[in-house]
Amino acid sequence: MLDYLSYLKGKRVLITGGAGTIGNVLVKKLLQLKAYVIVIDNLSSGFLWNLPTENKNLLFIEGDITNDIDLKRIFYEKPDIIFHLAAFFANPNSINYPEKDLDTNGLGTLKLLEYSSVYNNLERFVYSSSSSIYPSNGKMPYNEGQKNYHFRTPYQITKLLGELYCNFYYHHNELPITIARFFNSYGPGEIPGRNRNVIANFFYWALQGKSLPITGTGEETRDFTYVEDIVDGLLRMAYYKQAIGEVFNLGTGREVKIMHLAETINKITGNNSGVKILPRRPWDNKLRVLSSSTKAKELLYFNPTTTLEQGLNKTVIWFKQNWDKIIRSTDLPNK
Repeated sequence: MLDYLSYLKGKRVLITGGAGTIGNVLVKKLLQLKAYVIVIDNLSSGFLWNLPTENKNLLFIEGDITNDIDLKRIFYEKPDIIFHLAAFFANPNSINYPEKDLDTNGLGTLKLLEYSSVYNNLERFVYSSSSSIYPSNGKMPYNEGQKNYHFRTPYQITKLLGELYCNFYYHHNELPITIARFFNSYGPGEIPGRNRNVIANFFYWALQGKSLPITGTGEETRDFTYVEDIVDGLLRMAYYKQAIGEVFNLGTGREVKIMHLAETINKITGNNSGVKILPRRPWDNKLRVLSSSTKAKELLYFNPTTTLEQGLNKTVIWFKQNWDKIIRSTDLPNK
């Protein structure tokens, strides 16, 4: 087994937001690696059925990272590593509820960092940020050094705020921080919904034989990254010492047009209803998104190998296997 994987055996790992899209896959991988996993999640956007709660090495705590009682409970478990994935998700929600966004993504992150500093026994604190903080008119591919101070959603603001707090605790308290910027994650475990990501929603509509809604022209591009590749990047960030104090893009470095994505999903599902073009969302002004993963490759040996077609085929299998649960969990209408 590779060093960065065998290193995690026997570690006590805390995952905030562990019932979410990336969190549940990370939980399952860590359990495979024989880690002891503590999950805290308020289930506002995650689902307990996505977790193997029967596993004796998984402790699930329904709680909130802004609540001091819940924070004391999770630090009682003496974690070695923290993956901070909990967030008020995502851009549209933050526009409608900016105070809740700030409470969770700002204050919640600050509290977690403060408790981590007082606890003072962490091997690594991995913070999940977002590619949404990059400028809409930035140079492609996005590299970690690009700056932006003109944001279109509170979510973008608070994700950057979380990074700044992490940097403060790294410099002032020597907390072993490392920051991941996710690029358009997708894969098994993501429930479709009104404010969820495009691939999950496309599968939801396609499997019901409905046309796929595209907001914009379809010529927009995104860097879709399979969730297991993102999890592999996170595990590497938890192991390599050169990750401490650094920020990393976790993306594929491959652009995909939204129209191509829709056509591919329709083909995979046998959906003949095509697409429908809708007005662009007012906050979504990025016509292109493309990551540079050079830094992650050089320092972490990160190499996302899953092609879009491979990832989509794995995702549709998960959708079909869990369709009844998905129908019960989504806030989207069905037949």
